[in-house]
Amino acid sequence: MALLPGVIDTKTHHIEHSRLIAQRLGGYAGLVGRENVIASTDCGFSTWVGQCLIDEDVAWAKLSAMVDGAREETKELWG
Repeated sequence: MALLPGVIDTKTHHIEHSRLIAQRLGGYAGLVGRENVIASTDCGFSTWVGQCLIDEDVAWAKLSAMVDGAREETKELWG
């Protein structure tokens, strides 16, 4: 079984820093084991993108930050 915590908020224009995302993932890994955590969003972007709430470029930047944070924490957890 895997845990997919929502480490980025899909309803704000605030782009989370990759280190914050890495810290969030590390916290979950400490609880359920590093092999059981997969980074995810707190909800889908499709509800908001294109409706003037979340710009498409912001959505891609948030996803990029999530990838970077996951890579950082992967290096930390797996050496």
